[in-house]
Amino acid sequence: MTEEPERTATTREKATAARRAKILDAAIMCFLETGYHQTGVRDIAKRAGVSLGNLYNHFAGKHDVLVEIAALERAELDPFLKLLAEPSPALDVLDKFVTAYATYLATPENIILTIEISSEAIRKPDIGDQFLANRNHLATALASVIERGVAEGGLRTDLDPNEASLMIIELIDGSAYRSVLGEVPMRKMLSGLKGFIFAAMRSR
Repeated sequence: MTEEPERTATTREKATAARRAKILDAAIMCFLETGYHQTGVRDIAKRAGVSLGNLYNHFAGKHDVLVEIAALERAELDPFLKLLAEPSPALDVLDKFVTAYATYLATPENIILTIEISSEAIRKPDIGDQFLANRNHLATALASVIERGVAEGGLRTDLDPNEASLMIIELIDGSAYRSVLGEVPMRKMLSGLKGFIFAAMRSR
């Protein structure tokens, strides 16, 4: 049975996708500058350079825009998932992950957007489900590295990989928030952050 050739997107579909992406980019900038609840649909449309009716052709409202942004967060995690899948010794992978993920998070735009999404996730189940799915996907990949580290003898045998992975992610989240709020570059905090994590997890 021969496979059907992959269909090429039409000019209209490409234009629609580009306009949708433009609206999402505009929404992100509005949320960063004034916050989710202070941003109106008209603000997003104006920033995107589209009419209000055009925006509503793509999204039913501001909530649906945020749902899409939460879904797009999954793509932002791909580099970290690939890093965690590397076949290098687990301790090396863990060290590289903490450095890369903490550096990525510790920017004002990422911290602000994370806070905006997570606070709305508490109120709205659909956003909450997406937010937790993204977090659990990353935590599961990290837990696999921890399991491998235990098997290799570098990490404590009494660790619960799932709990440990969530705690590491939460520590990185908190450190990134402190980095941005206190205007302390993450590069100055990494040594202490990694020292704490590895002191708690290394085999004795």
